[in-house]
Amino acid sequence: MPELPDLQVFSRNLTKLLVGKEVKTVNVPNAKKLNVSANELKKSISGSKVSKVYREGKELQIAFDNDQVLALHLMLRGKLHFFEGKNTQKSIVIELLFTDDTGLAMSDFQGQATPTLNPEKRDTVDALDVNVTFLKETLNNSKAAIKNLLLDQYVIRGIGNAYVDEILWEARISPFSISNKIPDEQIKALAKAIKAVLTDAEKAILKSHPDIISGEVRDFLQIHNSKKTHSPTGGEILIKEGGGRKTYYTEEQELFK
Repeated sequence: MPELPDLQVFSRNLTKLLVGKEVKTVNVPNAKKLNVSANELKKSISGSKVSKVYREGKELQIAFDNDQVLALHLMLRGKLHFFEGKNTQKSIVIELLFTDDTGLAMSDFQGQATPTLNPEKRDTVDALDVNVTFLKETLNNSKAAIKNLLLDQYVIRGIGNAYVDEILWEARISPFSISNKIPDEQIKALAKAIKAVLTDAEKAILKSHPDIISGEVRDFLQIHNSKKTHSPTGGEILIKEGGGRKTYYTEEQELFK
């Protein structure tokens, strides 16, 4: 699943590709995840121009000049495709066709990728806006394992499984630590790690894949990386499975209980 740094890069590149383009029509071959009818979506954005593409949490949102917004959540296997002329991709969930004979399609062979017209705005803090004060208050009021708390999109938007592991290693906090047992100094380290890991990852993706609008780039990750056996500082990378996901960590991370 693409995570915050991936989506930051996608939004940047889609802005260059799409802003100013006028929607000719919209096709929705798979409308089971759409929150309105396909006809309503078509009426809402056909004839409008793309004014902005940006990330909200784990979604990409396309804003149009008629104040309509189309959100695209790629889920686990969704992909985006920019094309000229005819779209040749399979398993299409939604397809935007523009008047200049280009288009944008979202595919997903699992059918889980979700388009939403005018999604509800959420007040949950974005990961890139997290600060020490917010973290102290949030962690001190929670008995959840710190990894679970950071993954909760109703607490902090945007962080996924791979980057939680990277962040917690950077802060040297065990993913199994109880949130309200983590001391203030480590909370400061955690706030710093969230910003550093996510922004550095975005730069790394842009450097190696400057035009990417789909997929995941993970080969530079330090801990959540199946090709690595040890951390940059020599700790053996351990893997624990549970809850449908893998947690990568080392004994270098302190456990607070």
